[in-house]
Amino acid sequence: MPAFPNRLLLFLLPLCLLSCRNRSVETGTQMEYAQWFSVTEEGSVVVYSPSGAAPDTLKGAAERLVCMSSSYVGYLEAIGADDAVVAVSGVDYLGNEAVRSRAAEVGYDAALDFEAILQVRPDIFLTYAVSAAEPPYLAKLRDLGIRCVIVSEHLENHPLARAEYVKFFGALTGHRQEADSVFSAVRDRYLSLVQEPPLRKKVLINIPYADIWYIPGADNYMAQLIRDAGGELLGSEPGKTESGTIGLEEAYAYAQEADVWLNPGWCRTREQLRSVHPLFARFPVLEKPVWNNTLQTTEGGGNRFWETGPVHPDWILEDLVHIFSEAPEVPLHYFFPVE
Repeated sequence: MPAFPNRLLLFLLPLCLLSCRNRSVETGTQMEYAQWFSVTEEGSVVVYSPSGAAPDTLKGAAERLVCMSSSYVGYLEAIGADDAVVAVSGVDYLGNEAVRSRAAEVGYDAALDFEAILQVRPDIFLTYAVSAAEPPYLAKLRDLGIRCVIVSEHLENHPLARAEYVKFFGALTGHRQEADSVFSAVRDRYLSLVQEPPLRKKVLINIPYADIWYIPGADNYMAQLIRDAGGELLGSEPGKTESGTIGLEEAYAYAQEADVWLNPGWCRTREQLRSVHPLFARFPVLEKPVWNNTLQTTEGGGNRFWETGPVHPDWILEDLVHIFSEAPEVPLHYFFPVE
């Protein structure tokens, strides 16, 4: 399964790992928002495991990185350290042209190219986990003498918590000052854009994926962005971080309430939306604003929303505020109107 275009699946999986946090031997300075790492005064990165394993400490600046997620490239790009990326999973999906043109391809989770990884001689192999169990390929990589680190950025639910991972990558590569500056600017701008009630546009989100319609829980990353922009996510279950599911009948009911439809999958036109399911043609929200977050797609099928959006939630929030306020048309970062 391609890692980059399907990175969004990580946001649909239950985040039960969050209850297993163990900080018994933490040594780093607490982050403002992020839970799963800290940075010591000396600049070492302390990585915490959602599964309860002992923290891992990374010392010294890494110069050669293998990245299993496009978001890691986005963080490094933001601090001018993307030249440290020597290999990625899904290189053709990258929007970062400089990295795409020179980085090696290492394959995907179930079919890693171990020879390619050895050839690039990485200081650290960066990846993620979607369950309490480590990805099975990590044991082999460690046997080959490769330093592996699991990054839990995708388990953070506040947009600014994910943005704060720029500090992780800054400390990892010796760019702490640049990372602190980027995060401070993003944080201040994001908070200045947060909308207060009573503006509450009712939002229908997504379309069925493999015949299942996922709706983020109310404590989920995307739900938080929508709420901060002045929206109310229909079908979102209170107190939940994981995504729930709805049937077409429920979706039809929400489509009658909704003021706007966001992120309708692969669809770039309303005609394509109608073709997904015959019932969609009868959705009242189809006659209202429909916006997709695929403005910055790449020739290879990637989406910059997932690559640079994590480090720039202020850009996402700005887009959503514009959409919900129905302000005069201005250039947006990630969203475009589905016509």
